[in-house]
Amino acid sequence: MFSHVMLGSNDIDRSKKFYDALFTAVGGKPGVQDAKGRLIYAHNGGLLLITKPIDGKAATGANGGTVGFAMTGPEQADAWHAAGVAAGGMAIEDPPGIRAGGAGKLYLAYLRDPDGNKLCALHRVPA
Repeated sequence: MFSHVMLGSNDIDRSKKFYDALFTAVGGKPGVQDAKGRLIYAHNGGLLLITKPIDGKAATGANGGTVGFAMTGPEQADAWHAAGVAAGGMAIEDPPGIRAGGAGKLYLAYLRDPDGNKLCALHRVPA
């Protein structure tokens, strides 16, 4: 259904440090910067792009929006979370762990990136 996710940033260099840490923590590669200055991350068949807003206004985190990243297990989610905090992100919500709900058991870890975008590492725990 989705072709990509694009998030705004007010500081591309700071975002590169943060997202490079997240992706390398889960076996991905550092982002590449295109001719327009956007960061591009390709991992597990998905694309994440980070850009300064085209309208020239400040980038802000979406109120109620979350970008979810699929993880292979709790250990990978924990590594992702720790790398994000170490690279300037902020731990939010409850600490990483299992949440039970209508979708079954999920292992979740939440961060805000340095621009305030809400991110989630998600592993579906087998029944």
